[in-house]
Amino acid sequence: MAFEIEQPGDLDGESAVVEPTKPRLLGVLGPGLITGASDDDPSGIATYSQAGAQFGYALTWTMLFTYPLMTAVQIVSARVGRTTGRGIAGNLRQHCPPWLLTAIVTMLLIANAINIGADLGAMADASRLVLGGPQILYVLLFAAICIALQIFLQYSHYVSVLKWLTLFLFAYVATLFMVKVSWTEALHSLVAPSLHWDKDYLTTVVAVLGTTISPYLFFWQASQEAEDVRTAPARQILKRAPHQGEGALNRIHLDTLVGMGFSNFIALAIMITAAATLHANNVTDIQTSAEAAQALRPIAGSLAETIFALGVIGTGLLSVPVLAGSAAYAVGEARKWPTGLARQPMEAKAFYAVICFATIVGMIMNFTPIDPIRALYWSAVVNGVVAVPVMGLMMWLAAAPKVMGEFVIVGWVKALGWGATAIMALAVGAMLATS
Repeated sequence: MAFEIEQPGDLDGESAVVEPTKPRLLGVLGPGLITGASDDDPSGIATYSQAGAQFGYALTWTMLFTYPLMTAVQIVSARVGRTTGRGIAGNLRQHCPPWLLTAIVTMLLIANAINIGADLGAMADASRLVLGGPQILYVLLFAAICIALQIFLQYSHYVSVLKWLTLFLFAYVATLFMVKVSWTEALHSLVAPSLHWDKDYLTTVVAVLGTTISPYLFFWQASQEAEDVRTAPARQILKRAPHQGEGALNRIHLDTLVGMGFSNFIALAIMITAAATLHANNVTDIQTSAEAAQALRPIAGSLAETIFALGVIGTGLLSVPVLAGSAAYAVGEARKWPTGLARQPMEAKAFYAVICFATIVGMIMNFTPIDPIRALYWSAVVNGVVAVPVMGLMMWLAAAPKVMGEFVIVGWVKALGWGATAIMALAVGAMLATS
């Protein structure tokens, strides 16, 4: 069956009718796939590992439950960027009070820097597990690599590198098949959740939600869609070129459905692996993804530990640039600076300075008394709290004709987007009530 999908090589600016064969399918996967894969960063791996270690299979339902919600929210963010040619912060700058924009962007920058610090630390720990050597060297090395990827690599090559890095996530699928899983119990918990009204359970649920539906993902995917409009000659802002709408929206929906499905499948594999090994052997407190890898050795063998650790390194190389890049897009759009990874560093000095700043601050955290891992867990909780107003504002933007023109969100995307916002608000409220 054929359907219209926007293709990057359409020289006449029109959508082409193509068969979604494998090569063409891979060609249209971009911002959604990268966004979904970056969601499974080392900090997310730590959160999912802790959920599995502490509660066994009891929280696997969150992966099935959040899939339609995060898909809808990411589709909304992508449509805002593709329709307006601006990211979330750029649209908020035009339609919201300056103090509100400043507060949101500041919280995003702080949370992202903490996340970067924890991810760099986890990558260094994983490298030390596999190769040995001093942690400080790996922290410096990975920070330098992540900065260099964004500053010196041509945009089209950079996007290709990020796509290839998503393959590292299959390490967690390989690990899953190396351990003994009670599939009956796992599948039962997946489709028939057992809910508990206590502080630890609800705080972990909010942490999982904050890791899965995270503000930096909204900012990144919207800005990448806007960036693609600027870099692909065939693409135009949908408000100015409505004839491109059907192909563009089909591509966004397919890209995001696949990307978020991939993300949640990997997260589920990590949670089940931790439940089947760590929780089953009374290891219930995992603070880092590298610690989860190390804990696998006596239970599942050194090969499982090594594969798990390599996955941490690969996903970190994917997620740290996305975290730093999303912060730079948000700050740059809020300040009305020239932004975009497609620009040369001398054309967008402040934008690239924010990338370096966020990465370096995260790196420095690993050499201070601050515990980046404990800060990380609470940053996931804070992300869950901050996501609520950000999601509400984003849904308002996407439903406003003055912002979106004829491409306002309707139907299932609008219903699920507002549903996700309400559920996040309820989860945060329940967490605060039990605290």
